[in-house]
Amino acid sequence: MSKIGFIGVGIMGSPMAGHLQTGGHQLYLVKHRSPLPQALLDGGAVECGSAKEVAQQAEIIITIVPDTPQVQQALFGEEGVAAGLSPGKMVIDMSSISPMETRSFASRINELGCDYLDAPVSGGEVGAKAASLTIMVGGSESAFEKAKPLFELMGQNITLVGDNGAGQTCKVANQIIVALTIEAVGEALLFSSKAGVDPARVRQALMGGFAGSKILEVHGERMIKRTFDPGFRIALHQKDLNLALTGAREMGLSLPNTATAQELFNACNSDLDHSALVNALEALANHEVS
Repeated sequence: MSKIGFIGVGIMGSPMAGHLQTGGHQLYLVKHRSPLPQALLDGGAVECGSAKEVAQQAEIIITIVPDTPQVQQALFGEEGVAAGLSPGKMVIDMSSISPMETRSFASRINELGCDYLDAPVSGGEVGAKAASLTIMVGGSESAFEKAKPLFELMGQNITLVGDNGAGQTCKVANQIIVALTIEAVGEALLFSSKAGVDPARVRQALMGGFAGSKILEVHGERMIKRTFDPGFRIALHQKDLNLALTGAREMGLSLPNTATAQELFNACNSDLDHSALVNALEALANHEVS
């Protein structure tokens, strides 16, 4: 049994922490933005007064919060994780944030005698609940091997991509693919619906062919059923695409379709699930997928 600190028990973090608890690990939690899940507290999780206290109590501290500034605050703010670390501990950031800032955070944690892994995830709320997340890891091989049993309680496709920052770079690449695939599925279902063909049957037919994908399966169904309650909010995907476009600009790359997907997200309610990108396409077509 490991003593694990977990900061960020929201839509994704709560089920992820739950799998660690079910796996026999002791959790130490601190309220971040919303109340701590009662199920975790009932299961024996200990509520701490600060991130510093979490780090003092735990051997491994996991963060999964919305964006780079929140990670920086959790780690290095007043009463943050860094203030409670002692040599030999490990910090694992499972948020989706800037690869460049990640390298800086890792260096600062390493200077305290602790390991640092960036381990962003893909799979959304569904994957978090099913413990089937894809986990993309940046850091040393020794730290990765130490943390791998924990990752295996939360996910299935677990890869050490490279050094610190590589996990976050991989996640940005993932978010480019996801955004463009959501856009493609939206266009395909809109085309079918406008042509007078049942988009639900089109989706069913395509699932067995080369166009089949998890996004067609999950988000295609959301588009048809109009269920846009957030599993992964548009605002968070916009943040990830901003990382992609900012990085591309710095490297002198052009990512034209990523930029288009970002503009379509800009036309949507940012509190909805990212499958609601189809709403922007529907507005342009003056037709709703149905």
